Amino acid sequence: MNKVSKNPFRNLKLTAEEKEIEKAVESGKYEVADDLNSFKKLYKQSAKNTLAKLKNINIRLNIRDLEKLKTKAAENGLPYQTLAASILHQYSNDKIKATL
Repeated sequence: MNKVSKNPFRNLKLTAEEKEIEKAVESGKYEVADDLNSFKKLYKQSAKNTLAKLKNINIRLNIRDLEKLKTKAAENGLPYQTLAASILHQYSNDKIKATL
């Protein structure tokens, strides 16, 4: 009697994006972070900020400023709204100063 392997992933279909990620991982493009604890701390803070009681606001921004904000947020692994809220929080608590 042959024992059939029951691989739960045998029928898994990857999206084009998932295939790109898999290829990048297999080629060694991505590496384990040297300081994993600092990333954990960053993501914990991001989650804490996200779960805090929030009030929505509307704001008009120059499109170039918004794109730069989104780029910087992506570089830091944050949603851009979280980064904007963090900057405003730091300013309102005198942790950073405006240079107008």
